Amino acid sequence: MTTPPFAKILIANRGEIALRIIRSAKELGCGTVAVYSDPDRDALHVRLADEAYHLGAAAPAQSYLNADKLLAVAAQCGADAIHPGYGFFAENAAFARRVIEAGLTWIGPHPAAIDAMGDKVRSRQAMIAAGVPVVPGGTQALPDAAAARLAAQRYGLPLALKASGGGGGKGLKIARTLDEIESAFATAQREARAYFNNPVIYAERYLDNPKHVELQILADKHGTIVHVGERDCSLQRRHQKLWEEAPARISAHVRDGLRTAGITAARAIGYDSVGTIECLVADDEFFFLEMNTRIQVEHTISEEISGIDLVREQICVAAGRPLSIAQGDIVFAGHAIEVRINAEDPAHDFRPAPGTIVDYHEPGGFGVRVDSAAYPGFTITPDYDSMIAKLIVWGRERGETLQRLARALDEFRIAGVPTTLPLLRALVDFPPVIAASYGTATLEPFAAGLAAAPTNGTASSAAAVSDAGGGTGADAETLRVEVNGKLFRVRFVDLPAGLGPRGPAADGAKTAVKRGGARRSRAASGNEIRSPMHGVVVEVAVRAGDAVAEGDVVVIIEAMKMMNEIRAHKAGLVAALHAAAGDTVEAQSALLTLA
Repeated sequence: MTTPPFAKILIANRGEIALRIIRSAKELGCGTVAVYSDPDRDALHVRLADEAYHLGAAAPAQSYLNADKLLAVAAQCGADAIHPGYGFFAENAAFARRVIEAGLTWIGPHPAAIDAMGDKVRSRQAMIAAGVPVVPGGTQALPDAAAARLAAQRYGLPLALKASGGGGGKGLKIARTLDEIESAFATAQREARAYFNNPVIYAERYLDNPKHVELQILADKHGTIVHVGERDCSLQRRHQKLWEEAPARISAHVRDGLRTAGITAARAIGYDSVGTIECLVADDEFFFLEMNTRIQVEHTISEEISGIDLVREQICVAAGRPLSIAQGDIVFAGHAIEVRINAEDPAHDFRPAPGTIVDYHEPGGFGVRVDSAAYPGFTITPDYDSMIAKLIVWGRERGETLQRLARALDEFRIAGVPTTLPLLRALVDFPPVIAASYGTATLEPFAAGLAAAPTNGTASSAAAVSDAGGGTGADAETLRVEVNGKLFRVRFVDLPAGLGPRGPAADGAKTAVKRGGARRSRAASGNEIRSPMHGVVVEVAVRAGDAVAEGDVVVIIEAMKMMNEIRAHKAGLVAALHAAAGDTVEAQSALLTLA
């Protein structure tokens, strides 16, 4: 048996990515160490690891982003390597250096590569020097909104104002007119400071509805760099991915150019781990966007079409081993799609929806994979991201994959919180998706069009459970009836007051309400503007006595790693403020009162 690359790996992360790393590490014979915050004490990654250590309270700064505690646990348990997963410390060069200085192995690229690609301004400069095409725009920080206005005049509108230290759509705002420049710059800078502690903003031309295509890179410490194909990640909300597929439907010209440029980019910074070159494709051109110096959420579909365990390779590369496969040995087969099932309400602008899952059933069958850490009773807290599961399907060709995805989505059952399941199921039948002609601006208008339309039982029952506090899955609004030995499921649309599928409501319990109605009225009625979610107030944009118009942003709340703009539901004067920046607010708590 091959000697394990490490004796013991500490996984400095949580959720499904921690489980993913634990599984590959165990197959390699490595011991595994989990860490957890207060709400994650019973999490699956804690149960599956060989050892587990408590970090602290739920807030990331007190747990998963507490470098001192992570290194102390590593010393206590005798780990010889740390794997950061994605998010948290995954692209933090300072933490990587601390890991190395502590005598441990950092399972990721060397810190200089993280520095080179972690700052978007510097990464653009490096790619231009390497001859890799970039999106037209600047390579210097913008000091103020006036400089952003000059950039708009130079590069044209629409203009993307982007956080230099950013990623995942955070710190990114689009100005489509010169009048929007000042507001977009201020918002982008505020998010950049809040998320990355780096207020630097730069500008580049915003491409309307391009394809977002990324190249999977795999490199070792001996100079070997290979690619593991492209992924189309264009279906996004709030500039964050919801649906990814591989291979991407792009021309042979773009594919060849992108692969060559990706290898060139990785070689230019001496890359030595898994990583992703992200590009925008418009017509028959491609432009470098950024490089993610970590394992990606969507690495799964590259694994499905190549048969390569990317996490396993990443661990072995960190131990100094050469890649187990050469470029000429990689054979791509079939088509794979990953969709992200998030605790979000697509009917309300993808509002984060923390809560407890009361019913959970994953699909199965040939070509179906689910990466998740969820289970019945699992609580999705507002302290972390909203992802519940990743559903990955593979087929011999794209049409078969879409059919398999539709079947798997129909099988997936989650109740207790609103989810993206109904939206994802609707996307399978959406003509631009069927034709693979979609771009980055396709998803949000489609979701907005569905917001007022009926949805399948998964979404409506989830909303009903959240509001009414009972029921699981489709049973919350259906009655099973057997007639002459045949089972029928009857869905109730309008029920008499006090009645549910199983008869009169017990103990005066509420009847399930229609999706969205009650929530919207509670959040926007009368003179009070209430928080639609649990979160932290990032900014109060008005003061007592200010006049506001209907639709004005009055408060910005961070919840589940997303900035949420709370807007006035009517015009009026601010009579009283009930929250301040830095406050933690509960769902339905009053933020301000209008007169």
